[in-house]
Amino acid sequence: MNNVWVLAQAADEESPSSISSEPVTQGGEATSTTVVSDSNTPATRTQRGFSPMQYLPFILIFVVMYLLLFRGPRKKQQQHKQMVQTLEKNDRVRTIGGIIGTVVDVKDDEITLKVDESSNTKIKIVSSAIGKNLSKDKS
Repeated sequence: MNNVWVLAQAADEESPSSISSEPVTQGGEATSTTVVSDSNTPATRTQRGFSPMQYLPFILIFVVMYLLLFRGPRKKQQQHKQMVQTLEKNDRVRTIGGIIGTVVDVKDDEITLKVDESSNTKIKIVSSAIGKNLSKDKS
């Protein structure tokens, strides 16, 4: 540890108000060093211009977020809407609550299901409550 660097600012009003750093010798005297810049040597600090590659990670993250957050649920919603629109009388369906019944009537946003054959029990539900069409999906 031969060199000790001192970072100081002059308290004088006449001296410049910039901070400078200079190496200090063992006796406490500051030694000044001058850097000579030759016009043939490249500058150590170069300013970077605009590069579209800087934004590539942000673009990729945005694309992945779009696919996961927006496109997936929208596709499922369209499939559900299409499934509800193709419901017909006598289709077996399962609701999101787990009730299995047979479609008796379809009106706009209201579907009538027959849930019990022996007592002829019917319930009315909204179309968004249909979870699966068991007649079409054999899985």
